[in-house]
Amino acid sequence: MRDDPPRDPLVELAAGALRLVLAPAAGGSIAALHDLHEGRRFDWLRPAGVDDLARREPFAMASFPLLPWCNRIRDSRAEVGGRRISLPATHPARPSGRHALHGLGLLQPWRVDATSATGATLALDFEADDRWPWRFEATQRFDVEPDGLRCAITLTNRDSVPMPAGIGHHPYFPHRPGTRLTTGTAAMWRADAEVMPLALEAGDEVARLRAGVRLDALDLDNNFTGWERRAQIDWPDAGRALLLEAESPLDFFVLYCPRGGGHFCAEPVSQCTDQINLAPRFGPTQVGGALLAPGESLVGRWSLRSIASAC
Repeated sequence: MRDDPPRDPLVELAAGALRLVLAPAAGGSIAALHDLHEGRRFDWLRPAGVDDLARREPFAMASFPLLPWCNRIRDSRAEVGGRRISLPATHPARPSGRHALHGLGLLQPWRVDATSATGATLALDFEADDRWPWRFEATQRFDVEPDGLRCAITLTNRDSVPMPAGIGHHPYFPHRPGTRLTTGTAAMWRADAEVMPLALEAGDEVARLRAGVRLDALDLDNNFTGWERRAQIDWPDAGRALLLEAESPLDFFVLYCPRGGGHFCAEPVSQCTDQINLAPRFGPTQVGGALLAPGESLVGRWSLRSIASAC
């Protein structure tokens, strides 16, 4: 019989009943976040499967880092400061797949720079290439406490010229029966069939999310501006709730909630889709993003905390 291939090492952290599993080789991703009470497991995030970990499939992880940009770049092409970005299509068979998706950090193995029982630091060094013509470094710091997870993501320009930059994280939450989401934003980018932004409007979705809405009533894959950096997730069937919080510059929010799906994504990010191409026409309030000088860093902090359910 053929031996099973060796498995990539995982990093496991624990505090009280909370357990965090990191998969450095799978794009520096979170593989699982759950708690254990009297032998019963409750998943805060959708856990990765064994086969997904073996394949290092970032889109099957519980959450992955977004950098050096967030969401999509139209046609996988852009130009900044005379340097051309030329990226491969993410999912060429899909209409939206020709637009490069979610950055490069999720496609690289990360190294473990520090670890303890309750904390770990993952790091990435990226050399400029034809896809992204800037050299950068990135770190993720994870700390678990009995009631939650704290994460800080840092992107540093190690090139000799300014670099466009966006950061965030992409958590997948279980969509259980009756799941509710409550969060405050100013406006939503209406998108086309390829999930590219068309127009910014304070529509019905903004009001419904602010009041709290059952996610089975929505079918969205949209960016929101003016995020108040706080979102509550309620699972009434389990009597559980989580609070997602962030700090500036994570001032934008992405909600991916496919109708009938078993999961949804509530993403704290520093820019909207295609910010790099939209920036000449729109200001930072509408599209976000940053231009980092050589040696400059962009830091975003976000957290998940267990709270009493409102349902």
